[in-house]
Amino acid sequence: MKVNASLCTTMLAAAILAAASTALAQPQFGNPSPTAGSETSQRANASADQALYRPVEYVNASKKGPALIVIPGEIKSNNATFLQRFTANNIADFGELELSNANFQVLERSNLGPLLKEFELAYNLGDPQAARKYLGMGKLKTTKYVVKFDILKTEQIAAAQQGFDGRALGNIAGALGAFSGSWGGARAGAVGQAAVGSVQTGESTGVWIIGMRYKIINAETTEQLAQGYTEEKMEVGAKSTSVLGVSQSQQGGVSLDTMVQRLVQKSVWEIDSKYK
Repeated sequence: MKVNASLCTTMLAAAILAAASTALAQPQFGNPSPTAGSETSQRANASADQALYRPVEYVNASKKGPALIVIPGEIKSNNATFLQRFTANNIADFGELELSNANFQVLERSNLGPLLKEFELAYNLGDPQAARKYLGMGKLKTTKYVVKFDILKTEQIAAAQQGFDGRALGNIAGALGAFSGSWGGARAGAVGQAAVGSVQTGESTGVWIIGMRYKIINAETTEQLAQGYTEEKMEVGAKSTSVLGVSQSQQGGVSLDTMVQRLVQKSVWEIDSKYK
């Protein structure tokens, strides 16, 4: 009986430990796609993995940074695609996230409430008197820096295409078979024409350059303390192949959202390294 009781106790402890481990594990989600696990799914997921969010190890993350607030910057690009997807608030949200990860004391813009526009205007116009008026409110009294991220460039600077269409070579193969003068040669020419003519391949690549500037402003005097600029290339590509009715295609690349977040990460890395 004692052995059985000990065994039951051990099994119960193991069950509790397993339940605790399961409870602490990150949530797992299934994949309802009908092509999950297929070759196309594997290729698409391998491409998407390159665009997943990756946290940056900020060199001074162990050191607590000063209190700051991120205000929406400017988007000076006229690119319609970019302007449809982004607002200055989106970029400021990325900035708040990464500065928090770098262990800066980031004050929520929501603390300003309806005064946010006036607060932004005071710093964009360099009006120290108006700035001090807002800094006397609540948690803003501890603010040392005001940080903003501006998009200065979004442009597609290069594109390349290449492809192969086998129909012309297929016609040549058919003509050569017909000139052979034999039934077998004609049949071989027809088969060659169909096979070669069915081959079609295509490939295209476009490269964008996106540039971001950051500014660090003295919260009390509205004077600019520092600024920096960084650029990244964004490549988007597609390719397709078709042979005898069997086709495959693939397209992908890093999205604009991911590019903006990576630019913010590079900017915050520099802020953390130089100005903490």
